[in-house]
Amino acid sequence: MVENETVPRVRITAITNNAVRDSGEYVLYWMTAMRRLRYNFGLQRAVQWANELQRPLLIFDAVRTNYRWACDRFHQFLIDGITERSSQLSSSRAAHCAYIEPNAHHGAGLMETLAKHACVVVADDYPCFFHPALYRKIAAEWGCALEIVDSNTILPMRLPDRTFTVAHSYRRYMQKVVAESMPQFPVEEPLKALKTERLKTLPVGIKKKWGCGLAGEGLSLCTDLSKLPIDHSVKPTENGQESEARKVLSRFLKSRLSKYEHDRNEPELQGSSWLSPHLHFGTMSSFEVFFEVSKAEDWAPKKLSKPNGKMNGFWNMSVDAEAFIDQLMTWREIGFNMCVREPKFDRYESLPDWAQKTLAEHAEDPRQHAYSLEDFELARTHDDLWNAAQNQLVHEGRIHNYLRMLWGKKILHWSATPQQALKTMIHLNNKYALDGRDPNSYSGIFWVLGRYDRAWGPERPIFGKIRYMTSESTRSKFSVKNYIRKYNQVVP
Repeated sequence: MVENETVPRVRITAITNNAVRDSGEYVLYWMTAMRRLRYNFGLQRAVQWANELQRPLLIFDAVRTNYRWACDRFHQFLIDGITERSSQLSSSRAAHCAYIEPNAHHGAGLMETLAKHACVVVADDYPCFFHPALYRKIAAEWGCALEIVDSNTILPMRLPDRTFTVAHSYRRYMQKVVAESMPQFPVEEPLKALKTERLKTLPVGIKKKWGCGLAGEGLSLCTDLSKLPIDHSVKPTENGQESEARKVLSRFLKSRLSKYEHDRNEPELQGSSWLSPHLHFGTMSSFEVFFEVSKAEDWAPKKLSKPNGKMNGFWNMSVDAEAFIDQLMTWREIGFNMCVREPKFDRYESLPDWAQKTLAEHAEDPRQHAYSLEDFELARTHDDLWNAAQNQLVHEGRIHNYLRMLWGKKILHWSATPQQALKTMIHLNNKYALDGRDPNSYSGIFWVLGRYDRAWGPERPIFGKIRYMTSESTRSKFSVKNYIRKYNQVVP
């Protein structure tokens, strides 16, 4: 893959008009979404600034408590990564300031104070969850130079000049861009290029007021989840370290990639990559995933075929690898295209006109089964397969690849209105899923209601022309008895 120490301009967005502060003490990298030290354009850009300005680099790595759906599951995942990075950076040229907010609003003013002493602030560009609103607020209030850098997707998410509404058109566009020139990848270890000396200490008053310092100073982080004001009912499930993400990727390449096309849809085979939590939290880069898959396939850009807009045949990899790359570069990245270009991506009115029309025409259709949010959350439906999928979400933070689609379709089927179905899906997914609150998961939720899809016949009650799925048809396609037995025996 092509690497260059200079970050492509299309990936950099200046969100304030303020000049670089020549009197600043350091360059500040605010790690908000790309929580990794490898293959990270944001960190690479911060290193570039530090070298150019001949100032130390400070990495600020924090978790606040007062975000929606804050819980033990997400906090532990983030804390795992912070503690690993703190250890890794204790002897690095880059200084690392880790902060885990002990109670709501305790961290108010901390980031602003750090920014006041910085020459320039570099942060992660992310089009979802709290990030867009946060950056809009900063742009209006902060007096420093601040850039956000896109390290989300292999094709820069701000490169397309339109919003794609179906996967085929995005795939054709992506293939055309790649065929003309393979996108530039970030360098593997950007901190190796850092030339400046390590920052000796934080500005006066920060340690006393907020209790945070630099890695290696012996300060202890508040890692006892029971003492934090977050939801303790959603239990931790997976390790959020960057090193663990690489182990997950290695296991997938060695044991599941060669059977991916078939096994990913079989509920009892667990054939998916299991990388989505790490891609969401930024502990794994899609660049590294692509690079490692290409190595496993002995692939090089010279093997590309002419763009065809099809799932298979363009990359000239194995059928299984091409199916996986299509998930990584078509279905994942079309979600970022939607979120970065459409401010109302998470609203019902963002659905295609045909979908809104057909759902409105069937909004008053009688429901044989209608469940409340509590019924759905506690898996109290008449359908044991749906209940098993919901139990997997609650207790593992994931739903099997195919069953996630069925899970959403039945929520539409059993909700009083399609609008209520959307609210239920978003809440349950964002509360429990490790890969929730993400452009990719919003794609899946809105696909249930017609996004990226077409009208289907025959027209049915409740669904209208929306694609229809049933538990009965799923049982006829796949073996699910052991899956149902496993997840319906889970004791809350």
